[in-house]
Amino acid sequence: MQEIDFYMVDAFSDRTFGGNAAAVCPLVQWLPDETLLKMAQQHNQSETAFFVRQDDGFELRWFTTQHEINLCGHATLAAAHVIFEYLDYPYTEINFSTRFVGPLTVSRNGDWLTLDFPAWSTEPVSEPPALLFRTLGIDQAIEVRAARDYMVVLQSQQQVEAVQPDIPAMTALGKMVCITARGDQHDFVSRFFCPGEAVAEDPVTGSTHTMLIPYWGEKLGKTHMQARQVSARGGELRCEWRGDRVLIGGQATTYLIGKVLLNGL
Repeated sequence: MQEIDFYMVDAFSDRTFGGNAAAVCPLVQWLPDETLLKMAQQHNQSETAFFVRQDDGFELRWFTTQHEINLCGHATLAAAHVIFEYLDYPYTEINFSTRFVGPLTVSRNGDWLTLDFPAWSTEPVSEPPALLFRTLGIDQAIEVRAARDYMVVLQSQQQVEAVQPDIPAMTALGKMVCITARGDQHDFVSRFFCPGEAVAEDPVTGSTHTMLIPYWGEKLGKTHMQARQVSARGGELRCEWRGDRVLIGGQATTYLIGKVLLNGL
């Protein structure tokens, strides 16, 4: 029987039950992908982060309940929190290698952890699918853009907060959906919907800020911004735009520490 350390961390939050929960499993060596996916399905969180120590840092991978994904911000923050807090890591910066987006770093300054991620550019969608507006329950938007996900820009924070999406119907879009607007007390706010995943609305989404930060940085003429994801749990993000990179800062809180027991594997 294999025993694997298990952590559940509320990322982008300074308190329990805030931000976005992620499961984190440090590994001595990589298990078969099928086993990693089954573990993520058993954890039933939006993402599980797995990492293996290397000579110059850690290799990091992320799994949803459906498949491996190319980037996840809150699970990276959660993994860094575990390394800093529980693995006797002596430095203030962690180097992660990844299979899809290259090297990533996470630095610590007091209670705040900062992700250094690639910026994602978005392209305007001149004719948004009618299904997109219909599933969001809206008639129009300031604009619609797309990268890995759809980004729908709305008029106000109140409109973002009021959206009641038909998430099952979104599955036919083939993309996840971010809605965003200028904030009342923040530079911008957002929400993020995940059709087909275990968590239908992601509480705080680091990866979508890789496209939000360049967009709002250009619109607002700023490189430093304060953002909030206005989901039910909610989360605060400190954002910086550095050309082809973005810095995303947040806090993290441990919720659970335990053991995964793999019998018969």
